[in-house]
Amino acid sequence: MPEPISFLVVDDEPLAVERLQLLLARMENVSMAGTASDGDAALRLVEALSPDAVLLDIAMPGLDGIDVARALAKVGKPPVVVFVTAFDTFAVAAFDVEAVDYVMKPVAAERLARAVERARERIATRGDTVPPKSGGHLEEFWVSEARGLVRLAAQDVDRVSAERDYMRLHVGRRSWLINHTIGRLEEELDPALFVRLHRSAIVRRDFIGGFRRDETGRWYARLTDGEEQKVGRLYLDNAKGLAGRKTSPKV
Repeated sequence: MPEPISFLVVDDEPLAVERLQLLLARMENVSMAGTASDGDAALRLVEALSPDAVLLDIAMPGLDGIDVARALAKVGKPPVVVFVTAFDTFAVAAFDVEAVDYVMKPVAAERLARAVERARERIATRGDTVPPKSGGHLEEFWVSEARGLVRLAAQDVDRVSAERDYMRLHVGRRSWLINHTIGRLEEELDPALFVRLHRSAIVRRDFIGGFRRDETGRWYARLTDGEEQKVGRLYLDNAKGLAGRKTSPKV
């Protein structure tokens, strides 16, 4: 039987708090540590009650949910954070503060149950400390779909392409836009898995099937889906490193 976990519910809307309380009350091995209606109260109650997890609204007067999560990350044993919000525009910020899930209002019982299980898994795997990311690198994305927000594992991304102020994540035949810069992604993605080949393109290393060079000397990466990615001159050394070449090949 899983260990019971305690939740603090933080939302400035009384009806939202009541609904979350009712949904949690129907779940096994879950208890209520308390409720708060604003960010400052949430921080005080976390210090006093030490809940295992927090169901946290984002848009609140005073400290918003993102600010609360940042503050909680600095405490000795921070609770796991699950955001519960009516807005899908904070997904990237939620990832940045290492929220375990991002649940859209109105909250369905099944969706909250999945969030609770994710919180339980995070608590179980971290022991008494916050689990480090793999080598400190980005492990997952929040992406928007018609049905809400879903998780996307970084290791499942085939390639990333820049589109003005956004990045497009490509997974098979599907793709999603996220609000990131390519420079930031290059820093955060694991270099053992990904390589930048162009000022507007990052590719997963094992998604590259080979390289070719045209009559002008321009390099192209052959991708395993049959497409090609032009290699920018500034990133030619990255391509050569993958190919095991130190100088331009004779092809």
